[in-house]
Amino acid sequence: MTASLAAPTRAEYCVIACAEAWRDGGEILASPMGLIPSVGARLARLTFAPDLLLTDGEALLVRPDGTVEGWLPYRQHLALVTRGRRHVMMGASQIDRYGNQNISCIGDWAQPKRQLLGVRGAPVNTLNNPTSYWVPRHSRRVFVEKVDMVCGVGYDHAAGIGARHHRIPRVVSDLGVFDFATPDHSMRLASLHPGVSVEQVAEATGFALTVPEEVPYTREPSTDELKLIREVLDPAGVRVREVAV
Repeated sequence: MTASLAAPTRAEYCVIACAEAWRDGGEILASPMGLIPSVGARLARLTFAPDLLLTDGEALLVRPDGTVEGWLPYRQHLALVTRGRRHVMMGASQIDRYGNQNISCIGDWAQPKRQLLGVRGAPVNTLNNPTSYWVPRHSRRVFVEKVDMVCGVGYDHAAGIGARHHRIPRVVSDLGVFDFATPDHSMRLASLHPGVSVEQVAEATGFALTVPEEVPYTREPSTDELKLIREVLDPAGVRVREVAV
């Protein structure tokens, strides 16, 4: 890294971790939700995933700078969704050890303590195409033993359904990266962001994670990637609104 560039921030490590979700995906539709996942998807398109398709979320395919490069009819969008040719990165108000996600309510759904977004498209997303998750504030309120309501379907509920495109490649939080590369598809700590300890992650998680003997750090962005993030994709530095460390 050149001396003229400041060291990567936590937010920039999160951008890299999100971008890596689309590595080796080929010509698929990226559907990132949230600023840092969006910057990550656009960074992936500009670097190691040139075949990635980006959308404005409605009817257009767009370049990383937002200019139009194609039209995406709704019927074609649904075809990509249901055939496993989309990789969405959603948020999660709660997520559990098997990757079940809740964005609908906190407490009993019949009389919730708090009403959230609603189930929306989470079941269709998770059963029909790969779905990753972005959590900007890792805590026991989000990483829970059991979600109050299953919106996004985890590995335990997907087992036996025959959902051939169900897959949760990764969960990215402001503390690290998590996957489900375990025999029972329970959550595993895959990498730590620099400055974060295993103990810190364990303390902020409401269930016992699988932790390898040696946990690597999330890879550092290259000089070119940092320049793209800072000068092209998010020159105003809005990413710090999601991760301020």
